[in-house]
Amino acid sequence: MFYEPSKRNHGLPFSPLKAIVAPRPIGWISSLTPEGVANLAPYSFFNLICEAPPLVMFSSAGHKDSAANIEATGEFVCNLATLDLIDAVNLTSAPAPRDVSEFDLVGLERAPSRLVKPPRVAASPCALECVYVETFRPKGKDGTLPDQHMIIGEIVGVYVDDAAIVDGRVDMRVMKSLARCGYLDYSFVDELTERERPPGGGMDLKARTPKG
Repeated sequence: MFYEPSKRNHGLPFSPLKAIVAPRPIGWISSLTPEGVANLAPYSFFNLICEAPPLVMFSSAGHKDSAANIEATGEFVCNLATLDLIDAVNLTSAPAPRDVSEFDLVGLERAPSRLVKPPRVAASPCALECVYVETFRPKGKDGTLPDQHMIIGEIVGVYVDDAAIVDGRVDMRVMKSLARCGYLDYSFVDELTERERPPGGGMDLKARTPKG
């Protein structure tokens, strides 16, 4: 099949685009309103931008509470979404009044962050503490400005549960990291495969301490 996204002429019950660009990591973003109410919401348009400086982004369709809070307060936390937290992740996607915390609605315990004010999800095995850098508004090819808001932050602190570190590396199989696959579908990491990079590129696996 072939279709043009602008014409939506795919002939299918649902758009396949978000199922094609998948799996996508989920940024489970915690932030604070200026009044101090803790907000928590998942975003599947989420990723690391670069390592130096360590920049992360998530994109919001509409100027939602997360974007407004971060722009107002200058801080947020990216909590790792995992298989055992899938129901809580899903429930926090529901709209809630600004004066009501999703932590309380879902019954999630908060844990204090080290360097920023928004709390992290205590049950999440990893969290990235971030300072707001900028909001980027992407344009379409015709120059139109859709209601999309890409929030960019610099990671200033990283929390990792010790149980997730195996042989000196964070093991996604232990945490069963969750990803969005379009429609109502999710996947999780339970298997990994390695390939050595060509000389001069990426991580030098030969320099790693061998097991045993």
